[in-house]
Amino acid sequence: MSRHVTSTDPDTPTDLPPPDVQLEQAIDIGTSLFDQVEAFTLGLMRTWNLYQIAIVIGLAVLAHVLRAVFGPRIRAWMAARHDWPKWRMRILVVIHQRLRAIFFVALIWAAIWIMREVTWNSRSYLLSVIGTLAFAWLSIVFLTRLIKSPFLRKVVRYGAWTYATLYVFGWVEDIATLLDSAGFQIGEIRFSLLLLVQALVIWGVTLTIARFLTSTTTSSIRRNDDISPSMQVLIIKGVQIAFFGAAFYIGVRSLGIDLTGLAVLSGAIGVGLGFGLQKVVSNLVSGVIILLDKSIKPGDVISLGETFGWINSLGARYVSVVTRDGREYLIPNEDLITGQVVNWSHSNEFVRLDIYFGTSYADNPHDVRRIAIAAAQSVERVLTDRNTVCHIVGFGDSSVDYILRFWIRDPTGGLTNIRGNVFLALWDAFAENNISIPFPQREVKLLGQADGDTKEAGFAKAAD
Repeated sequence: MSRHVTSTDPDTPTDLPPPDVQLEQAIDIGTSLFDQVEAFTLGLMRTWNLYQIAIVIGLAVLAHVLRAVFGPRIRAWMAARHDWPKWRMRILVVIHQRLRAIFFVALIWAAIWIMREVTWNSRSYLLSVIGTLAFAWLSIVFLTRLIKSPFLRKVVRYGAWTYATLYVFGWVEDIATLLDSAGFQIGEIRFSLLLLVQALVIWGVTLTIARFLTSTTTSSIRRNDDISPSMQVLIIKGVQIAFFGAAFYIGVRSLGIDLTGLAVLSGAIGVGLGFGLQKVVSNLVSGVIILLDKSIKPGDVISLGETFGWINSLGARYVSVVTRDGREYLIPNEDLITGQVVNWSHSNEFVRLDIYFGTSYADNPHDVRRIAIAAAQSVERVLTDRNTVCHIVGFGDSSVDYILRFWIRDPTGGLTNIRGNVFLALWDAFAENNISIPFPQREVKLLGQADGDTKEAGFAKAAD
């Protein structure tokens, strides 16, 4: 923990020894620790301690044999549990991975109990120390499995193993004093290696708790069908900010660092960021507005300029839109607020599509309309319970022009492909009913010449 300095003279603190005295104390503590380690090492050479070391080695070998015998059988038994929930299977997998350590802990404590019953407690002291360490280390392994981040899990695990080892040997206070002696002072707060270690431990614990609470809350929110997808994203973002902000605040305050002095600095930084990061702030605010007004949500099919696709996720700064060709566009939130966006599935899933075609003047328009409607409704994705219509929209130079309108309810399946399928159905239906699709035909006449002169000029040119 940080140590606050109190003194009558603010320039000369009186509760901390001078640097040379602190150095001397650190040397004394280091010498004492070295003497204890040396005495413990020499004590291992005694007869009964050697016996206990031999027992530990034998128990380790026996635990390895038990793991080799029962491990495959337990694994086969686990494979037959198909109907068990995932969380229970994960626990069994962790236990199976640590079978050797579990067997060793059980065997060594059984040996300790037997030796305490048949001989003096002092002759099982080394076994007790090793058994306590083995149990503590095994418990730490199981507890740290709750941490999802591999890096954070390793940091917490190795840190907890170190602390447990020092605690068992009674070296915690000496090591803490030694780490605290290596530091410096800024104002009324003293910074040291001990403060750094405590900061890492506290922040590791608070971040782990925040991550666990965030993931649990997020899973509960996503399983709630009464909350819309956009509100789910907004609530999840708020929960993440709240938990991780609280973890940071608790971690800093627990170290004795006063945050009130950062108020003026944070205000100045905020003004600077307001001018330098206008676009970033605009995108953040636009993201909140999008989540609040529910104009778009994950899964919606949108068109923005030349981009057509469905929304994959809503971020704090951008929206991820995935197109049919697999490209993922990161569109800034501000563009979705200020630009014109076509949301194909905003209020409902139904989408009407229009295609244009033309037929010959020799074909009966009533038959053409009837055949076109039947052809469109024969396509798989076209809805038959919605009104499919075909209307004449004009008399062109070479054809009678029509518009065919039909409905679908799955725009995420693509629009170009369904239009192509309807065109193919029209082609087959028109070919079957002898309805022709005309193409432009032009007749060229030369003005200023009679028909006979034109023919003679043509023959003369051919003869030449």
